[in-house]
Amino acid sequence: MNIQNIFTLENIIIYLIIINIIAFLAMLIDKKKAERGSWRIKESTLLTLALIGGSIGAIAGMYKFRHKIQKARFFIGLPIIIVLQILLVIAVITNTVK
Repeated sequence: MNIQNIFTLENIIIYLIIINIIAFLAMLIDKKKAERGSWRIKESTLLTLALIGGSIGAIAGMYKFRHKIQKARFFIGLPIIIVLQILLVIAVITNTVK
């Protein structure tokens, strides 16, 4: 089994769906824990989930649950992450088309 068999378009789409669901749920869980005053998910963990492909889920969760919307690391950082991810996809696509 070579790497091209692992990184198929289908597998990448499945990964992105799963990581975005995880990021969305992490925002929900952290919001509920904040309301109860209990142990929280680290901000670095939430941002890492966005960085590894869950940025759309993280932003959706942020606004759906009104969580972290006043923190610049999130209301500025998450859109920047999405833009960088889009630029990365464009770069990969244009390099593979040549």
